[in-house]
Formats: sequence, structure tokens, C-alpha cells
Amino acid sequence: MQRYRVGILAGAAVVVLGGGGLIYTGLSDGGSDGGGVLPSALNIGDSKPSASPTPTGPSPAELAKAAQVKRASQLTAALKKLTATSPEFSVAVLNKKTGETFAYRGDEHYDTASIVKAQILACMLLKDQDAGRDPSTGEMTLAKPMIQLSDNNATTSLFTRIGGKTAVGKCNKRLGLSDTVVNTSWGLTRTTVDDQVKLLSEFVDTKGPLDTDSRKAAFKLMNTVNAAQDWGVPAIAKTGETFTVKNGWDTRSADGGLWAINTIGRVTDGDDVDVSVAVLSHNNKSMPAGIALVEKVAKLTRQYLKY
Repeated sequence: MQRYRVGILAGAAVVVLGGGGLIYTGLSDGGSDGGGVLPSALNIGDSKPSASPTPTGPSPAELAKAAQVKRASQLTAALKKLTATSPEFSVAVLNKKTGETFAYRGDEHYDTASIVKAQILACMLLKDQDAGRDPSTGEMTLAKPMIQLSDNNATTSLFTRIGGKTAVGKCNKRLGLSDTVVNTSWGLTRTTVDDQVKLLSEFVDTKGPLDTDSRKAAFKLMNTVNAAQDWGVPAIAKTGETFTVKNGWDTRSADGGLWAINTIGRVTDGDDVDVSVAVLSHNNKSMPAGIALVEKVAKLTRQYLKY
């Protein structure tokens, strides 16, 4: 399957039932001797009967909303079924084209592992914007392997260079990440899928804190990750669609050596598809098993939400 990388970047609907009132016919004041005159108690006056209102049905917007609610309900049911036989996971989707949002266990906290590197990248870009300069050669020398190769040493150097935990914490407020807690050991930063789709949306928001050059720089890096890390969100991209991604994986002694496997990214195709997806998980028995889980969850969102 060919997928493009480019160099640069509820409630159910209310159904309104049409209902006309009763129309009185054949009842009139004949005006002649010998009958045809209604008793005074039943006389409805001289006004002409009015036409019944035209029956109406749900509007297109109401039908669309009802369909959206149904899809979300079906997806939730499918995810609950999967939860019964799998390690713990959460997922969120933001459809920029329709404005539709979906979250399953959206406010549950997980260790970021390496997905925090996208957050560090955004903070580096904002820091340079504030200084009125482009990223330096030294910064990009660290940012490229941090995103494209998920290089930990480069990440530690860049994290320290931009101000560490304190600076990234302040940056998070500008990015709207209200439920993400930065750790000095950056991979142990805690976050939610709700916050991660917010971060992804900031990478493309023309009215957000990141300017055009910063958004292009982030896109270029997240669209050109090493082929060995081409998993997670990219698994849902169809032929001709473009994706960005940052994955995270780690074993935790607190989880008995089990794996945290995370994936965040976007899938786009002109005006037809524009979605951000985040899947976080932990307690996976192995890295391959965790990858299989997050990809299955991501695919379920596409299957049911029809984006």
C-alpha cells in the first residue's frame, strides 16, 4: 500500500412529526329556512378553514448528528469488547473536517515514553518564535534524530537546552495541554489522549501559537520518520493519503517490565480527510503485541467513525 510522504509540509436527533389539526368540512351556515344551521354551541364562525401544516421530517443536520451518535456508540461498544481481552488502552480522534470528536477513556493518564518528543519539538519551535529567529543549526541537528529516529540522547540534549521540565511545563499551557505533567525524566511525563489530540491540532492550527514556518518544520519531521518506526497511526492511512506520526515505547519496572506502547499522528487527504488520532496503552507483554493493539484500536476508529 502506497502512502504519501511529502517534503514540506450527542445526542440523538429530534424527529419533528408533522401534525395538522382537524379540518372541519361540510359544516356551514346554509342561510336558508329549514336547517343547515349549526347550533350556537358548535358554530365555528365565518372564517375559512386553514390548511394543515406540511408534515416535516428531520433536517439534514439532525440526520447527520444522529448518524454521528450512532457511529460513536457502535465504536464504544467495539472498544469495550476489545478491552475485555486486551491490556489497558485509551483512544481519541479529532476530525478537523467535520468538527467531530471522539474519546474512549480520554482522561486516563499514561506515561508518554517517546511521544513526548513531539511536545518537546513544539516547545523548541515556540521558544525560537519568541526570540524572533528560526531554529538554529544546532537545534535542528538534535530535533531531526529526536523525531525521525526517536534518538534519546538527542532528546535529552534538546530538552535541557530549551529549559527542561519548567520550560516545557510553561509551554504546555500555551499549547492547551492542561492534563499533561512533565517529568524531569522526560519519558515519564504523564498525559492523556485528550491532550495529545490537542497537541496534534496545534501543529496545523493557523490561529494557534505555532506560526506557518514552525508548522511546516514540525510536519516535515513527523512526515519523514524512519521506516522502522512507520507503525501505529500510519497503519490506517489509505493509498494516496499523507500521514505524520510519533510513536513511543518503553518497558516500566513499575509495570513488572511490561510495555507501554503509544502512537500519535495525523492522516490527511486534501479536503476529504483531516484527522488527528492518539492511542495510548500499557501492560503489553511485548513490543510487537503492543503495536498490534494500538493499530487495531486505530483501525476500529476509522471503521466505525467513517472518516
